[in-house]
Amino acid sequence: MQWLLLTVDRLQPNVDTRQKQLAAWCSLALSYCRHHKLYTLDIMEVQECPVFNHKNIDRKLSTEAILIVFEELRKKGNLEWLDKNKTQCLVMWRRPEEWGKLIYQWVSKNGMVNTVFTLYELANGDDTESEEFHGLEEWMLIRSLQALQTDGKAEVITMDDGKGVKFF
Repeated sequence: MQWLLLTVDRLQPNVDTRQKQLAAWCSLALSYCRHHKLYTLDIMEVQECPVFNHKNIDRKLSTEAILIVFEELRKKGNLEWLDKNKTQCLVMWRRPEEWGKLIYQWVSKNGMVNTVFTLYELANGDDTESEEFHGLEEWMLIRSLQALQTDGKAEVITMDDGKGVKFF
């Protein structure tokens, strides 16, 4: 990855090298988001992110190049733009189906099939504190539960105080 530091301020013109570079940046961006549990990004703030801005060598990737990296992430299904101007996006370092699988494994492992949870309990409750899905943003939690619903493993329900889910 050392070469990445040396070329952080520009995309490579050679197609093969550029594809490797884009793949590396995509991987780094997703790893960074995963490590910091980031799900929503603002393009202006991303410019200061260490993945694209190496202050110690005074080099940073241009906004245009960051947009190219993000477009690559979008093509792979890891990113969705929230606006037409591409200033904010949702980042999926793990896809909804993958989150759903993790959640369902936890439910099964703990004998909680046929149990109803509020979304808050599931994502922020004491019981899930040690789970990777703890703190999952609501938009991703809902998508994950919808994936389980499609598989017949859960049903998203409306409750008096918001939404909940029942697992089957």
